[in-house]
Amino acid sequence: MTGPYKIAIRGAGVTGLWQALTLARRGHSIIVVEQSAEPFTDACSPWAGAMLAPRCEEESAEPVIRELGMRGLQLWQATYPDLTSAGSLVLAPARDRTLLDRFERMTEGGNRLDAAQLEELEPDLVPRFDTALFYSDEAHLNPGAALDFLLDEVRSAGAVVQFDTSETPEGADFIVDCRGLGAQDMLPTLRGVRGERIVVRSPDIAFERSIRLLHPRFPLYLVPWGEDETGANRFMLGATSIEREDGGPVTLRSALELLSAAYVLDPAFGEAEILSLGAGVRPAFPDNRPRIITSSGYIFVNGLYRHGFLLAPVMAEMVAHYLETGVTHPEVFIADFGQR
Repeated sequence: MTGPYKIAIRGAGVTGLWQALTLARRGHSIIVVEQSAEPFTDACSPWAGAMLAPRCEEESAEPVIRELGMRGLQLWQATYPDLTSAGSLVLAPARDRTLLDRFERMTEGGNRLDAAQLEELEPDLVPRFDTALFYSDEAHLNPGAALDFLLDEVRSAGAVVQFDTSETPEGADFIVDCRGLGAQDMLPTLRGVRGERIVVRSPDIAFERSIRLLHPRFPLYLVPWGEDETGANRFMLGATSIEREDGGPVTLRSALELLSAAYVLDPAFGEAEILSLGAGVRPAFPDNRPRIITSSGYIFVNGLYRHGFLLAPVMAEMVAHYLETGVTHPEVFIADFGQR
Protein backbone atom coordinates (compact mmCIF):
# COMPACT_ATOMS: atom_id res chain seq x y z
CA MET A 1 0.00 0.00 0.00
CA THR A 2 1.53 3.29 -1.06
CA GLY A 3 -0.69 5.81 -2.92
CA PRO A 4 -1.53 8.55 -3.50
CA TYR A 5 -5.14 7.46 -3.78
CA LYS A 6 -8.52 8.82 -4.72
CA ILE A 7 -10.44 8.75 -1.46
CA ALA A 8 -14.11 9.53 -0.81
CA ILE A 9 -15.11 10.45 2.75
CA ARG A 10 -18.69 10.11 3.91
CA GLY A 11 -19.67 12.54 6.66
CA ALA A 12 -18.40 16.04 7.45
CA GLY A 13 -18.42 16.14 11.24
CA VAL A 14 -15.20 16.39 13.24
CA THR A 15 -14.21 12.81 12.35
CA GLY A 16 -14.71 13.22 8.61
CA LEU A 17 -13.05 16.64 8.47
CA TRP A 18 -9.94 15.40 10.28
CA GLN A 19 -9.76 12.45 7.88
CA ALA A 20 -10.07 14.80 4.91
CA LEU A 21 -7.49 17.27 6.21
CA THR A 22 -4.91 14.65 7.13
CA LEU A 23 -5.23 12.67 3.92
CA ALA A 24 -5.31 15.76 1.67
CA ARG A 25 -2.17 17.15 3.29
CA ARG A 26 -0.47 13.81 2.56
CA GLY A 27 -1.14 14.18 -1.13
CA HIS A 28 -4.25 12.06 -1.61
CA SER A 29 -7.14 13.27 -3.79
CA ILE A 30 -10.08 13.83 -1.43
CA ILE A 31 -13.80 14.39 -1.90
CA VAL A 32 -16.10 14.71 1.12
CA VAL A 33 -19.84 14.06 0.76
CA GLU A 34 -22.29 15.15 3.46
CA GLN A 35 -26.04 14.61 3.42
CA SER A 36 -27.00 17.81 5.24
CA ALA A 37 -27.55 20.90 3.09
CA GLU A 38 -25.71 23.17 5.52
CA PRO A 39 -22.49 22.38 7.41
CA PHE A 40 -22.87 20.54 10.73
CA THR A 41 -26.69 20.66 10.93
CA ASP A 42 -26.99 16.85 11.21
CA ALA A 43 -23.70 16.22 13.02
CA CYS A 44 -23.32 15.53 16.74
CA SER A 45 -19.99 17.40 16.76
CA PRO A 46 -21.40 20.89 17.52
CA TRP A 47 -22.90 19.51 20.75
CA ALA A 48 -19.58 18.27 22.11
CA GLY A 49 -17.93 19.60 25.24
CA ALA A 50 -14.61 19.50 23.34
CA MET A 51 -12.43 19.10 26.41
CA LEU A 52 -9.11 17.68 25.25
CA ALA A 53 -8.46 15.92 28.52
CA PRO A 54 -6.90 12.48 28.04
CA ARG A 55 -5.59 12.27 31.60
CA CYS A 56 -8.97 13.08 33.16
CA GLU A 57 -10.71 10.61 30.84
CA GLU A 58 -8.52 7.90 32.31
CA GLU A 59 -10.73 7.94 35.41
CA SER A 60 -13.55 6.19 33.55
CA ALA A 61 -12.15 5.08 30.18
CA GLU A 62 -9.77 2.30 29.22
CA PRO A 63 -5.99 2.96 28.95
CA VAL A 64 -6.10 3.00 25.15
CA ILE A 65 -8.23 6.17 25.27
CA ARG A 66 -5.50 8.00 27.17
CA GLU A 67 -2.84 6.64 24.82
CA LEU A 68 -4.70 7.80 21.73
CA GLY A 69 -5.90 10.98 23.41
CA MET A 70 -2.39 12.16 24.23
CA ARG A 71 -1.52 11.96 20.54
CA GLY A 72 -4.82 13.59 19.60
CA LEU A 73 -4.04 16.52 21.87
CA GLN A 74 -0.61 16.92 20.22
CA LEU A 75 -2.20 17.01 16.78
CA TRP A 76 -4.71 19.69 17.83
CA GLN A 77 -1.87 21.75 19.30
CA ALA A 78 0.06 21.51 16.03
CA THR A 79 -2.96 22.40 13.88
CA TYR A 80 -5.47 24.69 15.62
CA PRO A 81 -4.22 28.17 16.61
CA ASP A 82 -7.19 29.01 18.86
CA LEU A 83 -6.78 26.04 21.19
CA THR A 84 -6.85 27.09 24.85
CA SER A 85 -4.07 25.23 26.65
CA ALA A 86 -4.81 26.22 30.24
CA GLY A 87 -5.13 22.80 31.83
CA SER A 88 -8.08 21.17 33.59
CA LEU A 89 -9.28 21.43 37.17
CA VAL A 90 -11.17 18.71 39.05
CA LEU A 91 -13.11 19.66 42.18
CA ALA A 92 -15.49 18.16 44.69
CA PRO A 93 -17.53 19.70 47.51
CA ALA A 94 -15.95 19.12 50.92
CA ARG A 95 -18.55 16.51 51.87
CA ASP A 96 -17.66 14.51 48.73
CA ARG A 97 -13.89 14.69 49.13
CA THR A 98 -13.62 10.90 48.73
CA LEU A 99 -14.64 11.33 45.08
CA LEU A 100 -11.64 13.58 44.52
CA ASP A 101 -9.35 11.10 46.29
CA ARG A 102 -10.59 8.32 44.05
CA PHE A 103 -10.17 10.46 40.92
CA GLU A 104 -6.56 11.10 41.93
CA ARG A 105 -5.92 7.37 42.34
CA MET A 106 -7.45 6.49 38.98
CA THR A 107 -5.49 9.02 36.90
CA GLU A 108 -1.92 10.11 36.26
CA GLY A 109 -0.43 13.55 35.81
CA GLY A 110 -2.64 15.50 38.20
CA ASN A 111 -1.17 17.81 40.84
CA ARG A 112 -3.02 18.23 44.13
CA LEU A 113 -3.47 21.95 44.85
CA ASP A 114 -4.01 23.60 48.22
CA ALA A 115 -6.25 26.62 48.63
CA ALA A 116 -3.51 29.16 47.90
CA GLN A 117 -2.47 27.38 44.70
CA LEU A 118 -6.09 27.04 43.60
CA GLU A 119 -6.71 30.74 44.23
CA GLU A 120 -3.81 31.62 41.94
CA LEU A 121 -5.47 29.72 39.08
CA GLU A 122 -9.16 30.45 39.65
CA PRO A 123 -9.69 33.01 42.44
CA ASP A 124 -13.49 32.76 42.32
CA LEU A 125 -13.44 29.13 43.51
CA VAL A 126 -11.96 29.99 46.91
CA PRO A 127 -13.12 29.70 49.71
CA ARG A 128 -15.92 27.35 48.56
CA PHE A 129 -13.23 24.88 47.49
CA ASP A 130 -9.92 24.49 49.31
CA THR A 131 -8.29 21.80 47.17
CA ALA A 132 -8.37 20.53 43.59
CA LEU A 133 -6.57 18.36 41.07
CA PHE A 134 -4.83 20.23 38.25
CA TYR A 135 -3.89 18.58 34.95
CA SER A 136 -1.69 21.27 33.45
CA ASP A 137 -1.14 19.79 29.98
CA GLU A 138 -4.81 19.49 28.98
CA ALA A 139 -6.75 21.90 26.78
CA HIS A 140 -10.20 22.84 25.45
CA LEU A 141 -11.78 24.55 22.49
CA ASN A 142 -15.09 25.93 21.21
CA PRO A 143 -16.46 23.17 18.94
CA GLY A 144 -18.31 25.51 16.56
CA ALA A 145 -15.26 27.66 15.86
CA ALA A 146 -13.02 24.61 15.54
CA LEU A 147 -15.35 22.94 13.02
CA ASP A 148 -15.46 26.12 10.89
CA PHE A 149 -11.65 26.21 10.99
CA LEU A 150 -11.35 22.57 9.94
CA LEU A 151 -13.75 23.01 7.03
CA ASP A 152 -11.75 25.99 5.75
CA GLU A 153 -8.48 24.08 6.13
CA VAL A 154 -9.89 21.04 4.30
CA ARG A 155 -10.81 23.22 1.33
CA SER A 156 -7.47 25.03 1.45
CA ALA A 157 -5.71 21.65 1.32
CA GLY A 158 -7.40 20.96 -2.01
CA ALA A 159 -10.22 18.65 -0.92
CA VAL A 160 -13.67 18.98 -2.50
CA VAL A 161 -16.61 19.16 -0.06
CA GLN A 162 -20.13 18.49 -1.34
CA PHE A 163 -23.18 19.10 0.86
CA ASP A 164 -26.76 17.95 0.37
CA THR A 165 -25.79 14.60 -1.13
CA SER A 166 -25.42 11.06 0.11
CA GLU A 167 -24.19 9.73 -3.23
CA THR A 168 -20.71 8.24 -2.99
CA PRO A 169 -18.57 9.23 -5.99
CA GLU A 170 -17.56 6.45 -8.35
CA GLY A 171 -13.95 5.65 -9.04
CA ALA A 172 -12.58 6.07 -5.51
CA ASP A 173 -9.78 3.73 -4.48
CA PHE A 174 -11.02 3.87 -0.88
CA ILE A 175 -14.18 5.04 0.88
CA VAL A 176 -13.81 6.23 4.47
CA ASP A 177 -17.18 6.18 6.26
CA CYS A 178 -17.34 8.71 9.12
CA ARG A 179 -21.14 9.08 9.35
CA GLY A 180 -21.48 8.20 13.01
CA LEU A 181 -24.98 6.88 13.69
CA GLY A 182 -25.73 7.32 9.98
CA ALA A 183 -23.83 4.07 9.46
CA GLN A 184 -26.00 2.17 11.94
CA ASP A 185 -27.60 0.12 9.14
CA MET A 186 -24.15 -1.27 8.25
CA LEU A 187 -22.80 -1.46 11.82
CA PRO A 188 -25.58 -3.19 13.78
CA THR A 189 -23.85 -3.04 17.18
CA LEU A 190 -23.51 0.75 17.01
CA ARG A 191 -25.73 2.63 19.47
CA GLY A 192 -26.44 6.26 20.32
CA VAL A 193 -25.64 7.91 23.65
CA ARG A 194 -27.36 11.20 24.28
CA GLY A 195 -25.42 14.12 25.75
CA GLU A 196 -27.18 17.30 26.85
CA ARG A 197 -25.64 20.70 27.35
CA ILE A 198 -26.53 24.26 28.31
CA VAL A 199 -24.72 27.38 27.14
CA VAL A 200 -24.86 30.42 29.44
CA ARG A 201 -23.22 33.80 29.65
CA SER A 202 -22.32 36.02 32.57
CA PRO A 203 -20.22 39.17 33.00
CA ASP A 204 -19.60 38.16 36.64
CA ILE A 205 -17.85 34.80 36.08
CA ALA A 206 -14.31 34.57 34.74
CA PHE A 207 -13.12 30.95 34.78
CA GLU A 208 -10.28 30.44 32.29
CA ARG A 209 -9.96 26.65 32.20
CA SER A 210 -12.26 23.66 31.96
CA ILE A 211 -13.56 22.40 35.30
CA ARG A 212 -15.04 19.05 36.35
CA LEU A 213 -17.18 19.09 39.46
CA LEU A 214 -17.45 15.63 40.99
CA HIS A 215 -20.79 14.91 42.60
CA PRO A 216 -22.49 11.60 43.51
CA ARG A 217 -25.64 12.52 41.57
CA PHE A 218 -24.97 15.58 39.38
CA PRO A 219 -21.42 15.64 37.96
CA LEU A 220 -20.72 18.73 35.87
CA TYR A 221 -18.35 19.80 33.11
CA LEU A 222 -17.75 23.49 32.56
CA VAL A 223 -15.89 24.73 29.49
CA PRO A 224 -15.14 28.46 28.95
CA TRP A 225 -16.03 29.63 25.43
CA GLY A 226 -14.66 33.17 25.68
CA GLU A 227 -16.44 36.50 25.40
CA ASP A 228 -19.48 37.18 23.25
CA GLU A 229 -20.24 40.44 21.45
CA THR A 230 -21.47 42.06 24.70
CA GLY A 231 -18.22 41.34 26.51
CA ALA A 232 -19.81 38.71 28.78
CA ASN A 233 -18.11 35.34 29.17
CA ARG A 234 -19.82 32.26 27.77
CA PHE A 235 -19.69 28.79 29.31
CA MET A 236 -20.79 25.35 28.21
CA LEU A 237 -22.34 23.30 31.01
CA GLY A 238 -22.62 19.58 30.43
CA ALA A 239 -22.90 16.87 29.90
CA THR A 240 -25.33 14.12 30.63
CA SER A 241 -24.76 10.61 29.28
CA ILE A 242 -28.08 8.89 28.63
CA GLU A 243 -28.77 5.67 26.74
CA ARG A 244 -31.17 7.25 24.26
CA GLU A 245 -30.86 7.84 20.52
CA ASP A 246 -32.98 10.96 20.11
CA GLY A 247 -31.44 14.43 20.01
CA GLY A 248 -34.56 16.33 21.05
CA PRO A 249 -34.87 19.14 23.59
CA VAL A 250 -33.18 18.96 26.99
CA THR A 251 -35.38 17.42 29.67
CA LEU A 252 -36.45 19.42 32.70
CA ARG A 253 -34.64 16.97 34.97
CA SER A 254 -31.35 17.30 33.11
CA ALA A 255 -31.62 21.09 33.05
CA LEU A 256 -32.30 21.21 36.80
CA GLU A 257 -29.36 18.92 37.54
CA LEU A 258 -26.85 20.77 35.35
CA LEU A 259 -27.91 24.21 36.56
CA SER A 260 -27.97 23.10 40.21
CA ALA A 261 -24.43 21.77 39.88
CA ALA A 262 -23.31 25.02 38.24
CA TYR A 263 -24.79 26.94 41.18
CA VAL A 264 -22.79 24.74 43.56
CA LEU A 265 -19.65 25.55 41.59
CA ASP A 266 -20.30 29.29 41.73
CA PRO A 267 -23.51 30.98 43.02
CA ALA A 268 -22.90 33.73 40.44
CA PHE A 269 -24.39 31.32 37.89
CA GLY A 270 -27.74 32.17 39.50
CA GLU A 271 -27.73 35.44 37.53
CA ALA A 272 -26.29 33.99 34.30
CA GLU A 273 -28.35 34.12 31.10
CA ILE A 274 -29.21 30.87 29.31
CA LEU A 275 -28.27 31.15 25.63
CA SER A 276 -29.16 27.66 24.44
CA LEU A 277 -30.13 24.17 25.57
CA GLY A 278 -29.69 21.16 23.34
CA ALA A 279 -28.62 17.58 22.93
CA GLY A 280 -26.50 15.53 20.59
CA VAL A 281 -26.31 11.77 20.12
CA ARG A 282 -22.86 10.25 20.07
CA PRO A 283 -22.06 6.96 18.30
CA ALA A 284 -20.68 4.18 20.50
CA PHE A 285 -19.94 0.48 20.26
CA PRO A 286 -20.87 -1.81 23.20
CA ASP A 287 -17.45 -1.37 24.86
CA ASN A 288 -17.30 2.40 24.17
CA ARG A 289 -14.01 1.98 22.28
CA PRO A 290 -13.37 3.48 18.85
CA ARG A 291 -13.03 1.27 15.79
CA ILE A 292 -11.40 1.42 12.38
CA ILE A 293 -12.98 -1.39 10.39
CA THR A 294 -11.48 -2.26 7.00
CA SER A 295 -13.04 -4.35 4.29
CA SER A 296 -12.14 -4.39 0.57
CA GLY A 297 -11.52 -0.70 0.10
CA TYR A 298 -14.23 0.42 2.53
CA ILE A 299 -13.08 1.81 5.90
CA PHE A 300 -15.36 2.67 8.81
CA VAL A 301 -14.13 5.15 11.41
CA ASN A 302 -16.74 5.14 14.12
CA GLY A 303 -17.65 4.67 17.78
CA LEU A 304 -15.70 7.64 19.13
CA TYR A 305 -18.39 7.94 21.86
CA ARG A 306 -17.75 11.01 24.05
CA HIS A 307 -14.19 11.41 22.76
CA GLY A 308 -14.88 12.66 19.25
CA PHE A 309 -12.80 15.85 19.34
CA LEU A 310 -10.04 14.19 21.34
CA LEU A 311 -9.65 11.14 19.10
CA ALA A 312 -10.61 12.38 15.61
CA PRO A 313 -7.06 13.60 14.75
CA VAL A 314 -5.32 10.40 15.81
CA MET A 315 -7.90 8.22 14.04
CA ALA A 316 -7.12 10.17 10.87
CA GLU A 317 -3.40 9.71 11.38
CA MET A 318 -3.87 5.96 11.83
CA VAL A 319 -5.96 5.64 8.65
CA ALA A 320 -3.34 7.59 6.68
CA HIS A 321 -0.58 5.39 8.07
CA TYR A 322 -2.56 2.27 7.22
CA LEU A 323 -3.13 3.38 3.62
CA GLU A 324 0.52 4.18 3.15
CA THR A 325 2.14 1.23 4.97
CA GLY A 326 -0.54 -1.33 5.83
CA VAL A 327 0.36 -1.02 9.53
CA THR A 328 -2.52 -1.12 12.01
CA HIS A 329 -3.07 -0.44 15.72
CA PRO A 330 -4.03 -3.78 17.32
CA GLU A 331 -6.59 -2.26 19.72
CA VAL A 332 -8.35 -0.09 17.15
CA PHE A 333 -8.35 -1.84 13.78
CA ILE A 334 -10.69 -4.69 12.95
CA ALA A 335 -10.11 -6.52 9.69
CA ASP A 336 -12.81 -9.15 10.18
CA PHE A 337 -15.98 -7.43 9.02
CA GLY A 338 -18.02 -9.96 10.96
CA GLN A 339 -16.75 -8.44 14.24
CA ARG A 340 -18.17 -4.99 13.54
